[in-house]
Amino acid sequence: MSLLTRAALFALPLAIAACSHKTNFGDENVKPDYIRSAIVSTTYDGTSNDLLTAGLGKTGLGLPTQPVVAVATSPTVTELRTLAIYNNYRALLDMTANGGYGMLYGPNIDINGGNTLGEGKIAGEEHIAYADDGTGTQNVTLMVQIPTSFSVDSPCIVTATSSGSRGVYGAIGTAGEWGLKHGCAVAFADKGTGNGGHDLVANTVTNLQGTRVSAASAGTGSEFTANLSAADLAAFNAAFPNRWAFKHAHSQQNPEKDWGRDTLRAVEFAFYMLNQKYGESHDDKIYKSGKLVLDKTIVIASSVSNGGGAALAAAEQDTAGLIDGVAVGEPEVQVNLPASIVMKRGSTTITGGGKSLYDYFTIANLYEPCAARATAAAGSPFLAGVVATRADDRCAALAAKGLITGTTPTELGDAALAKMLASGWEAEAIPFMPTHYLFAVPPVALTYANAYAKASVKDNLCGFSVGGAPAAGVPTPVSATAAAQGFGTGNGVPGAGLTIIYNNSVGGALADAAAISPSTGKADYNYDGAQ
Repeated sequence: MSLLTRAALFALPLAIAACSHKTNFGDENVKPDYIRSAIVSTTYDGTSNDLLTAGLGKTGLGLPTQPVVAVATSPTVTELRTLAIYNNYRALLDMTANGGYGMLYGPNIDINGGNTLGEGKIAGEEHIAYADDGTGTQNVTLMVQIPTSFSVDSPCIVTATSSGSRGVYGAIGTAGEWGLKHGCAVAFADKGTGNGGHDLVANTVTNLQGTRVSAASAGTGSEFTANLSAADLAAFNAAFPNRWAFKHAHSQQNPEKDWGRDTLRAVEFAFYMLNQKYGESHDDKIYKSGKLVLDKTIVIASSVSNGGGAALAAAEQDTAGLIDGVAVGEPEVQVNLPASIVMKRGSTTITGGGKSLYDYFTIANLYEPCAARATAAAGSPFLAGVVATRADDRCAALAAKGLITGTTPTELGDAALAKMLASGWEAEAIPFMPTHYLFAVPPVALTYANAYAKASVKDNLCGFSVGGAPAAGVPTPVSATAAAQGFGTGNGVPGAGLTIIYNNSVGGALADAAAISPSTGKADYNYDGAQ
């Protein structure tokens, strides 16, 4: 639609005859049929608590330590939400002054770039619900935040689909803040990922607002319950005690195929809630406001990384004309390009375009531990976190399998790094490869392998599982605190008290990083599992 047409529509008066017939109030505001759960609605005053910062403000979000939970093993819904906003906001933004927090961006910075908003708390309403087919197997979390500054005379909606595997607050700082500051309703979706952890021994799960409850009592209200019969659950627990199933990895839904749909549903849910608030009431029913029609409401699909990819997918699938524009950062998308496409950068030539996220991460999972020994990696941050003996054993395993050549650890490291660069990794990324491997690569590779395979937790895909840190070959229970607070501290992949376990390690189950590969007999960062 042209700007002229949009302006003309805004100028048109809304004529509603003084008549009691309900059709004069527009169509009835009907809840989308995929909203099968109750809608949990909360109003925040913008002082004691708020939409953007959970009451922490600019100062609280900037603190290096997360908010303290009064009873660590029994956090309240409010405390879990505060933890989730704190951790998700900080996860994707540089929170240092040198990085720009508090000066270029942050709750205190207004839409013109001025430091005028103080603590930057934003009052308004928050509505959260599951989208599902009625079985409880999808339970995609949708959320709409409506700031008090929202104007029905100039309505706008911004999507904030979560990045990575994060929960519904995953894009609070990257897209949510912009939308709220501009007076827009923000439509969030966790896209079927999030912190839905199923403790299989305790048989506890996470509900819509993050509280841990028994799987039986949660029923279809569980964020995620592994699809196991009672017999399968008992057998799995006997053979593999103290393991967890995680939603993105083990839902058997391959949720990525629906990320565009989930983003569109978030927009539809936003329209529904806006009309519930601003629509016309008549005959005990609510009818859609004539000021919230598509031609008068600006809808921007936004987010970063996986959320940005979801925004692009939503725009591609938008047959209803919901979305007016797309504003995304570093969108993670899977594109099938013809082999004739050639990309060149420096001396590196790649044909057929880039690889998928899964390929990049599994290549990194295989080569990065050895590449940490490369000449160019010297001085990298957190390089000391890579255990040199394990890295050397990984290099030796790669050489023994004919994947790299060299005689010294440095030569082998250089060869491993060359493999990564030839596969499309950039030279500018070299200083970050040690941290990348230590904190990101194994859980992402494991999560996507399971998701794409639609694998059940009982499959122990490639010999892997997730649970408490093993002791004497047996995983230990996850701490009660980590389990209870996982909704607020986790990022949707194994972490927050959980350990990636290699079931097939020599001598019994060990943490992936310490596992001894059966084919090599070495503690080589689990070459067998990576391969």
